[in-house]
Amino acid sequence: MNGGGGAPPKQQAAVDQVTYQNMWSSGLGCGFFKCVFLNAEEIQVQRLTLRTVVEFGTLLVWFFLADRTTVIGEGPKSYNRDQFVFLFLILTMVAAGCSTTVLKVPALLPRQQTEEWKGMMQVLFLLYHYFEAKEMYNAIRVFIAAYVWMTGFGNFSYYYKTSDFSIGRFAQMMWRLNFLVLFSCIVMGDSYMLYYICPMHTIFTVMVYAALALAPALNKSTAGVLFKFVTCIALVLLLWEKRVFYATWTPFTWLVGYSDPHKPGGDALYEWYFRTSLDRYIWIYGMVCAFVQPHAAAALKYVDSMTVVRRYIARCALVAACFAAGHAWFVQVYCLPKLEYNAVHPYTSWIPITLFLILRNLTPSLRLHHMRLYGWLGCITLETYISQFHVWLRTGYSNGQPKLLMVLLPGYPLLNFALVTAGYVLVSHRLFEITNTLKNVAVPHSHNSKLARNLLVMAGAGGALFVGVAAAAYLAAAVV
Repeated sequence: MNGGGGAPPKQQAAVDQVTYQNMWSSGLGCGFFKCVFLNAEEIQVQRLTLRTVVEFGTLLVWFFLADRTTVIGEGPKSYNRDQFVFLFLILTMVAAGCSTTVLKVPALLPRQQTEEWKGMMQVLFLLYHYFEAKEMYNAIRVFIAAYVWMTGFGNFSYYYKTSDFSIGRFAQMMWRLNFLVLFSCIVMGDSYMLYYICPMHTIFTVMVYAALALAPALNKSTAGVLFKFVTCIALVLLLWEKRVFYATWTPFTWLVGYSDPHKPGGDALYEWYFRTSLDRYIWIYGMVCAFVQPHAAAALKYVDSMTVVRRYIARCALVAACFAAGHAWFVQVYCLPKLEYNAVHPYTSWIPITLFLILRNLTPSLRLHHMRLYGWLGCITLETYISQFHVWLRTGYSNGQPKLLMVLLPGYPLLNFALVTAGYVLVSHRLFEITNTLKNVAVPHSHNSKLARNLLVMAGAGGALFVGVAAAAYLAAAVV
């Protein structure tokens, strides 16, 4: 007997065969193959996509020419605190004066505000690299922790509210985080871990997804969500115990291993362990903040509804408490030397993040306004992070750190900075647009069969390209 009400075996086999044939025929009839075989009608239909692919390839060629050849000049880094602070203040004044936008309602942590926050931190992060501002090291650690906090906050907010755990949505997130870095690694011959922000955000994004997608029924109760938070903390304690971590990740050394060309033969997993260890808890705190966000918003509205005197006293008390806590953190933690600070960072990075969140959202006016310029820069942080290695700074060789500056105007450091930065931001913005355009084509959100077909096509095309490049390199080496 056929249990469960399913189709008879012969009928099911026939259905499977038809499905297989339909998938195969649709695969051969997909836009990719039609364009490969120069179908004029399909080429016209896919014109925008093809143009986008060509533009992407051109920008990758520019990556290589700018960083790995002598076509573009190079120069040493030089730190000047006055220039560093001046540039940031000028940009902030321009952003505040010319791009301040008002929201319709005063919301707590809307997307516009988090993008603004990302943009401000990214500017300081990039200036830190450009000028090699070593005294900013501890601040940069806090900024990176804030990025990881946003990974927990943003992903939890989406999955908790929508319960959209579809493969398409997850694949789109993976595409966003890894599309550009994948091709950068291939073209530039770099390790994935050279761009450590990408694998770090990827693993924490996967963990947030798993936390909510597994046993989704628990998401409907406060006790269930709290249980998941505790479970996440326990897993972090286990998985980041050094012996467990190395046992888990050693089989994946080919993916997350990194060897510094200046220090060959070292521990290939050290960078992965070090980078992820610093922020192994903060993504959980981001989820906690997303979970309590409605309660925090209600508390702020309650303060807003108080009488003038009581409201003034409450806000002054909050500001005083924040400044007292901030001063204690600054003196006791932030001012520690680099190695000592790194040791306490995983347990204290939540403090400045929390203080910033409170002060940034203290009044309705603060919640209503945001600087659109910084928000725009916040949207392209991933692209500016990756591009800086090759079209703003220079590494010069595979897996090299960007120790040099790109120089187009020798002898004019500030004019050179302005010119190179303009080109660099333009390239980053175009890469952001390209990534999203190709994502919409290659990774459909709600069509799993098309997604599977596209993944197979991309894997096959990528494998053929890899074999072709390897064969060409082998023949070139044989000729030489």
